[in-house]
Amino acid sequence: MQKIKYLWEYDIKLLLAMEQAITGKKEFLDILLENGYPELAAFANTIRGDVEAYQWLYRYGYLELALLSDAIDGDKDAYDWLNQQNLQIYMIIAMACQGSDEAKNYLAKNKLDFFIRFADTVAEELKYVNRDRSDYHKFK
Repeated sequence: MQKIKYLWEYDIKLLLAMEQAITGKKEFLDILLENGYPELAAFANTIRGDVEAYQWLYRYGYLELALLSDAIDGDKDAYDWLNQQNLQIYMIIAMACQGSDEAKNYLAKNKLDFFIRFADTVAEELKYVNRDRSDYHKFK
């Protein structure tokens, strides 16, 4: 089993590319893939609702990123799993993505400022993703 690399352990440039990929900018997704970070690319796509990317995270041992995405969507079982795995920072990031000021304050106090920006980006993107899911004009 591979050692978990936590999001905050990645270079900030990679995190910024992941953030841009979350907003749908394919060129940043390509940067992640071409430079050996398929897990960040899959995580970005998972947040955007890509089921295949979600399954890829599971299949290749990035369960914590798949469940972080679930927690961002408010899945209580995902929160419980993250808690059992002592991944409280991921729980806090998920709460920040849902707009928790308390979570954002915690991130700021612990010098995890990027994740405040990340949370705001994810929250904004989820508005669009959820709106598109409910738009009958876009049903396949």
